[in-house]
Amino acid sequence: MDFQLTDEHELIRQTARRIAREVIAPRAAALDETGEYPEDIYQTFKEYGLLGLNFPEEYGGSGAGTLGLGLAVEEVAKVDNSCALMLLLTKLSTSAIMRGGTEEQKRKYGQGTALGEVRGAFGLTEPGAGSDSAQIRTKAVKDGDHYRLTGTKHWISGGTVADFYLVAAKTTPDAGSKGFTMFIVDRDTPGFRVGKTDRKMGVHGVPTCELIFDEAKVPAANIVGEVDKGFKLLMWNLNSVRPIVAARGLGTAEGAIQYAVDYAKTRETFGEPIIKHQAIQMMIADVAMRIEAARWLTYNACLTVDAGHADKEHAHILSIAKAFASETAVQAADTAVQILGGNGYMMDHPVERYYRDARQLTIVEGTSQVQRLIIARNVEEDVLNWR
Repeated sequence: MDFQLTDEHELIRQTARRIAREVIAPRAAALDETGEYPEDIYQTFKEYGLLGLNFPEEYGGSGAGTLGLGLAVEEVAKVDNSCALMLLLTKLSTSAIMRGGTEEQKRKYGQGTALGEVRGAFGLTEPGAGSDSAQIRTKAVKDGDHYRLTGTKHWISGGTVADFYLVAAKTTPDAGSKGFTMFIVDRDTPGFRVGKTDRKMGVHGVPTCELIFDEAKVPAANIVGEVDKGFKLLMWNLNSVRPIVAARGLGTAEGAIQYAVDYAKTRETFGEPIIKHQAIQMMIADVAMRIEAARWLTYNACLTVDAGHADKEHAHILSIAKAFASETAVQAADTAVQILGGNGYMMDHPVERYYRDARQLTIVEGTSQVQRLIIARNVEEDVLNWR
């Protein structure tokens, strides 16, 4: 497959790279330390059109697709994973809406997100349901022309600053995956509130939190797709975002190992820079091989989604990219810490932050183990066409 970037995609990459280096990098350590949401950086993304990369031009975007968004996320993740997550949330909160929503929903929430008028978050995980999404307990009961939602979601990225939430709830509780419905819940919905903000290991610049629904009164007009048929939309939403998680992993790996390489060129032992030592060279080479493989897997996964394929048949392509790139980020960050030695363990250098941030990536939007189950299922069903 030819990954030659278009002029538009190259412009996106260069724009994101410049913003990352000039605007975000000087702030990254402080964002990690304070945990404050970087509103000014969000406004910079808005000014340069990076919030609308994944949206068609008719909905206020640039039409650059998943690949365009992935390229921007990769560049931003090289210096800060929280800010890369801000860009990812533009897709995570709207993918199902843009696929199965009404025209009014696409205009209000899709176009609104692209133009930076509203921010969204995605509500799936619950205290008792994560990888096994069919076990969610948030229920929605019809009440005239509304539904009453009751339940709790947790670990919701960007939930503290969101204006709306794409939420999965059970409308037929005993029907398993056939009883799902997707709802858009506005922040000012009666009976809804944002719960506690989480204390977490990394990615501090985008807080995660609880969402609490106490018979929240959601208009039936806010249903995305059809009642009891939301599971496919839910899976589409998750599948289509996995290449962007992969892009976060790719950028994190590149940023971490580049810092380690620069350090190794100046740090001397036994009379020469440590980059001249074979042990260090082997470590760098191992990560470099994984990064290049992760790049091809990530870009291919982005193009797969852009071709309209985020269904079960193509899920293994997206899962392979997500699992491999996120695990590459962990390995690269771990290697960077090791190359820096004692300095790598200190907050004076960013590689310990890369390490903490990278560990999120093998968990969110489906753990590495869940990705392997998806891949193995498609291998079993001969979807990969190896024969």
